[in-house]
Amino acid sequence: MNGPRFLDTNVLLYSISTHPAEAPKHAIAAALLERDDLALSVQVLQEFYVQATRASRTDALSHDIAAALIRTWLRFTVQETTLAVMLGALEIKSRYRLSYWDAAIVAAARALGCGELLTEDMTHGQQIETILITNPFR
Repeated sequence: MNGPRFLDTNVLLYSISTHPAEAPKHAIAAALLERDDLALSVQVLQEFYVQATRASRTDALSHDIAAALIRTWLRFTVQETTLAVMLGALEIKSRYRLSYWDAAIVAAARALGCGELLTEDMTHGQQIETILITNPFR
């Protein structure tokens, strides 16, 4: 693969999970976050914050802990939400019939030149333009 590996929100969420049933996914996510060749987007960080601090979550993080984790992950390349990324997402949504939010993740990965998108939310092995969709939890 060329370029960095792009992380979807679910990887970040599994890295903080304390649910025993998610222990194998937690271990995989934690190991992935030790790598240096990762990228993500402002959208991924926003989604992480909202989901990680959700009051209905049994292992919800406080604002301070979630914000500190986000600051830690700024060591990775982060794609900002731009007009070009949004327009790219609209194109990808139409062409590949993804949800807008999944298409925005792909558009951000494409903007950063990523060759692989790590997610469990899309079809493992699918090629979307130059990006291979990989489910690291398979």
